[in-house]
Amino acid sequence: MSLTPAQEKKFRALAAEIEGIDVEVYERFERDPLEPIIGLGKPNLRIGFFGRDPGREEVRYQEPFIGAGGQLVRKALHERLYGEKMPDFEASRAVGEHFFWINTVPYKPVGNKAWSMKVKRHFHDLMNEVLISSWEGKHLITLGREAFLWFGIGRSKEERDRLEAFWKSDERFESSIEVTLEDAQGEARNFTLYPLPHPSPLNQTWYARFPELLKSRLEQLDVRQGNLTL
Repeated sequence: MSLTPAQEKKFRALAAEIEGIDVEVYERFERDPLEPIIGLGKPNLRIGFFGRDPGREEVRYQEPFIGAGGQLVRKALHERLYGEKMPDFEASRAVGEHFFWINTVPYKPVGNKAWSMKVKRHFHDLMNEVLISSWEGKHLITLGREAFLWFGIGRSKEERDRLEAFWKSDERFESSIEVTLEDAQGEARNFTLYPLPHPSPLNQTWYARFPELLKSRLEQLDVRQGNLTL
C-alpha cells in the first residue's frame, strides 16, 4: 500500500511549511527531505505499529522502524513468527511485510527530538486520513508516550484526560484502550491501542524490559503465522 498521488502532494506541501526537518541527514543519504517516510502495508493486515517519527536509518532506507529501536521490534516479530533468531538485516525488512506501519509525523526531526505539538497538529488531519483510509485493521501497538497521546489530538478535553489517565496507570503496558478517530469527511473508525514504551536505547527506564513487554503484547494479540490478516 502506498500513498495516493494526492496524499503525497499534500505531505510535500505541509513539509515545505515547517522548520526542523533534519535536512543534513537527508542530504547525506541523497534523499528528498520533502518525501514522507511511511511504511504502511497491505490494507488487510491485522496488527499495526504506531510510532513517533523516523530516525537516521529510516532516512537512509526510506523505511520506518528500521533503526536501532525498530530492530528490537522486528527481532521480536521474527522470533514470534518463525521460532528462531532473526538472521540478518534483510530478514528484519522482510518480516515487516506482515504488519502495518505508521507514525505521528513522517519526517526526521533535527536531533531526534520529538516534534512539537504544533507540528504534530500540522500533519494530524492528513495522518489521520491515511490511517483511516489505508488500513482495515484496528489493533495498534503504540510505541512511547508521544505516539499514544497523538490519539487525543483534536478530541475533546474529556477524551484527552481519559488517555492521559490511562498512560499514567501502572497497567498501561498490559492493558488496552478503545479510541475513535474521525476524518474530515466525517468517516469514523474505532481502534484498540496497546501501548508500549519507546524502544530507543536512550530510554534507560524501559529499554531492557521492552523485548519482554513486546513479547507479551504479541501473545496477547495471538500473533502467529496464518493469523496475520483479517
